[in-house]
Amino acid sequence: MAEEVVGRLPEETLLLWKREQALLKAHVVDWDTETWQRDPAFSGLQRVGGLDVSFVKSDGVRACASLVVLSYPDLEVVYEDCCIVSLTAPYLSGFLAFREVPFLVDAVRRLQEKKPSLMPQVLLVDGNGLLHHRGFGVACHLGVLTDLPCIGVAKNLLHVVGLENNILHKEKINLLQAGGDSFPLTGGSGAVLGMALKSHDHSTKPLYVSVGHKISLKAAVRLTHSCCRFRIPEPVRQELESTEAKGVP
Repeated sequence: MAEEVVGRLPEETLLLWKREQALLKAHVVDWDTETWQRDPAFSGLQRVGGLDVSFVKSDGVRACASLVVLSYPDLEVVYEDCCIVSLTAPYLSGFLAFREVPFLVDAVRRLQEKKPSLMPQVLLVDGNGLLHHRGFGVACHLGVLTDLPCIGVAKNLLHVVGLENNILHKEKINLLQAGGDSFPLTGGSGAVLGMALKSHDHSTKPLYVSVGHKISLKAAVRLTHSCCRFRIPEPVRQELESTEAKGVP
């Protein structure tokens, strides 16, 4: 997730962005739409994708928009794409999608044009979905625009109303014993926005999993855990390794 450049935008632009988020949010589907999602072993799932945007070293504008597709359940890389892009929009908390999603959508479209047989059946994104200030994070945005099931997998807790990394939250983390253990992330309204997941037996920090589009939270958490050989799920970890191999930190 590329966040380094922070800036200010005209109030008119922010209002337009908020309006677009509200319009697209109406299309979010937060339940299982595919048969494989309801199967205990995810039978029928063959390909999972990971996406992110990472900055080029010592450059606050140029970045690599990357898509990696892995086989499932073997988690072997079957496709990778990394395109150098220029990030012109500043990073603003809550509006990451307007900075990154156009390039990620392009990556998915390139795959559809070049090798449609390798299209992923679900996308894992380094970011949030419904766990967001307005309930429409980058994973929701990407899912709606690509019409693919999408899961937000964040490494840090996004502070929204009712959720913060306080003493109580840290105590809940300490109660997570084994890989797969989790607890709900409940917002100020009482709605469950996501889950904190201990993704690996030896991981000391949880992942924050939330629905992006066309999948239930229960299935999103199960699938994220099943993709973890280490703390970070393989679709996202392999995407990061792919960009590093190309000289992008």
